[in-house]
Amino acid sequence: MRIVRYSIDDRIYYGILEGDRIQVIQGAPYESCRLTGEQHDLTRAKLLAPSVPSKIVCIGLNYLDHAREFQASQLPLEPILFLKPPSAVVAHEDRVKYPNTVQQLDPEAELAVIIKKTIRCCSTADALEAVLGYTCGNDFTARDLQRKDGQWTRAKSFDTFCPLGPWIETSHFPEGTRITLKVNGSIRQSASTAEMIFPVPVLINYISNIMTLHPGDVIMTGTPAGVGPVECGDWVEVEIEGIGSLSNVVQADEAQNIR
Repeated sequence: MRIVRYSIDDRIYYGILEGDRIQVIQGAPYESCRLTGEQHDLTRAKLLAPSVPSKIVCIGLNYLDHAREFQASQLPLEPILFLKPPSAVVAHEDRVKYPNTVQQLDPEAELAVIIKKTIRCCSTADALEAVLGYTCGNDFTARDLQRKDGQWTRAKSFDTFCPLGPWIETSHFPEGTRITLKVNGSIRQSASTAEMIFPVPVLINYISNIMTLHPGDVIMTGTPAGVGPVECGDWVEVEIEGIGSLSNVVQADEAQNIR
């Protein structure tokens, strides 16, 4: 089942996408997917980010080849966590803004996990019961600022640096599926989600023993090798087998005004 969040005539809806028709859901989809009987044509809808998280919990160096790419002295013994703010979230086909204070902007293709209920200290065995579904994510990173700061908050947190979408896929657990990043149609990253060092249930267990996770929260599960810079005008696409494709264009941030 594909759950979409979208707008028509400035009104926001959740719905179930079936072909080119959307079955409208009453309220948010976290507790139930009760249909209202109303339908919309997909061509009339503007797809929005499929979740509105209270937080985005991200995992660093969670693919073996990516850890080697960044010359990690040893593999992580525990998941490496960092946060992105909700203000970083944008939707499929939204613009990603390239700040004028950034010298190198790198996209990172990631499997994103959407939480459906409030959990704290969730066991690994029960972890998948807390998952609503999965979507495509792109962890845009100001690589030069990451190196300069020696930590990741500023580099990962600019507005528009977390595209999510195009929808939440609830019926497919993407274990051992292909994740790909393309820039202007050329493949930059291609790997299997089976190559994660810490799989999804382990991540949910670990994170929920540190912080409470709420409905709509997002876990970004890390990126494979192949990261590299993009420029203004580049078209960036994250594709995950069994889920779909998330596309965004990079453009200059004309509004930024840092002296």
